[in-house]
Amino acid sequence: MDKVVFGFLGTSLDAGFSASRWERWRPTIALCQQEDVLVQRLVLFHTGNSAPLLKVVKEDLQRVSPETVLEPVQLAIRDPWDFVEVYSALHDYVRRYTFDTEAFEYWVHITTGTHVAQICLFLLTEARYFPAKLLQTAPPKRNGFPNTAELTLVDLDLSQYNQLASRFEQERQEDVSFLKFGIATRNARFNRTIEEIEQVALRSQTPILLTGPTGAGKSFLARRIYELKKSKHQLQGAFVDVNCATLRGEGAMSALFGHVKGAFTGALQARAGYLMTAHAGLLFLDEIGELGLDEQAMLLKAVEEKRFFPLGSDQEVASQFQLIAGTHRDLAQDVRDGRFREDLFARINTWHYHLPGLKDRREDVEPNLDFELERIAQEFNQKIRFNSDAKKTYLRYAISPQAQWPGNFRDLSASLLRMATLAEAGRIDGDNVASELQRLQHKNADWKETDVVGGMDVSHPDWHRLREQLDPFDQVQLSYVIQSCQSASSLSEAGRSLFQQSRKDKNNPNDADRLRKYLSKFGLSFAQIKAWM
Repeated sequence: MDKVVFGFLGTSLDAGFSASRWERWRPTIALCQQEDVLVQRLVLFHTGNSAPLLKVVKEDLQRVSPETVLEPVQLAIRDPWDFVEVYSALHDYVRRYTFDTEAFEYWVHITTGTHVAQICLFLLTEARYFPAKLLQTAPPKRNGFPNTAELTLVDLDLSQYNQLASRFEQERQEDVSFLKFGIATRNARFNRTIEEIEQVALRSQTPILLTGPTGAGKSFLARRIYELKKSKHQLQGAFVDVNCATLRGEGAMSALFGHVKGAFTGALQARAGYLMTAHAGLLFLDEIGELGLDEQAMLLKAVEEKRFFPLGSDQEVASQFQLIAGTHRDLAQDVRDGRFREDLFARINTWHYHLPGLKDRREDVEPNLDFELERIAQEFNQKIRFNSDAKKTYLRYAISPQAQWPGNFRDLSASLLRMATLAEAGRIDGDNVASELQRLQHKNADWKETDVVGGMDVSHPDWHRLREQLDPFDQVQLSYVIQSCQSASSLSEAGRSLFQQSRKDKNNPNDADRLRKYLSKFGLSFAQIKAWM
């Protein structure tokens, strides 16, 4: 087939105006001097600044290969080292060009032009905008005729390319395994989630939202994402892990955004804040739903603009951090209830992944058990093993509906740690397992205990953890409020029920707002309580 070659005019390699130019190797001229290769058409890209050189090259080509038709193409490129400008110009050209692969064989010559131009030609060929083979020419070997060339063709459709693709896929699977700590998890839905997270983490800097119950592994996964991105040289800064539930009152602003010296009483020196500490790194805001509305507003600006004002300062600072947010709350419901800003939720919700709890991944109990034993063995500096029958007994209970695992993987890890600590010589036997199952069943019974007022069951691990921190008076009152919320279809309906007497004395009763504020004192929302049912 006739050959059509695309390439750049080499302003240095192809140069020469005196007769001595024939004693030099010039790639474009040498390409058309091959005895066994005839180039029917040569498309030569240039920027219009080398008209005299183009004229000489055209005359020389006519001399050495009169059969070759030279087609100069001037591209609108001002800076040949500007990647976007060069790629855009070539992309616009190639999309207008009419290719006929049945009549012509196309080559793309990547020896001439700036390195940027060569890269752009490669990318456009690899993406099949140029349905062509890549052509690399080199000077002749020692004592060769000056204007001959050694030609090397690279066909990106060759089967070897598939081998490269399989190597890339193998590396990708290694990255997925890294995110899972090497645990051979079996839950299909969880595995698909992690596979997509791997792609998103390495291709995007957009915030990621991780939701799921306490102990589902949000913090561990966030740190693993950071380590993966850093290993690929996508991050240079630190991993900053912040539990937003611990940020309360006036100190929340200072902790997140920093402050200047003298910003408030006691501010004896400046503080950088978590966002600045995470510059060029990754910021993980766990329990982001616990932030106040003022902090949410400042965070939105920082996420969108990567700039913010430290507390007490009139000078903006910049921090190029990447964000992962975590929460066990239903942020969409919090938006509807007015507890979370809709614009911030939209900004962090582009990539939303839910991590299920252990009871919804019972097939993953065994591989996580093996992983935790290995981790504990490293901590103890001693090999920890189950007796075969003991492991079967433990697994039988662990994957059964009787095992609730309210703390999810934290509970599993704690359970294994207890058995490993009490095991003689690192061997967990039947007696160790029997004792541990008694503990777990006792904990299960405690968790299943219900608080009943008016026949309503408000049993839930989050409620039990909260109840332990409350006075008996608050326990009874809050328990009744929770039951009222569970039996109501909306926040307003629950408010009208709870405030049916006092609301009569108000001209414009706002029952929903009163109830929302009451629940917020305990870090609760209507949506969260409904999720306990």
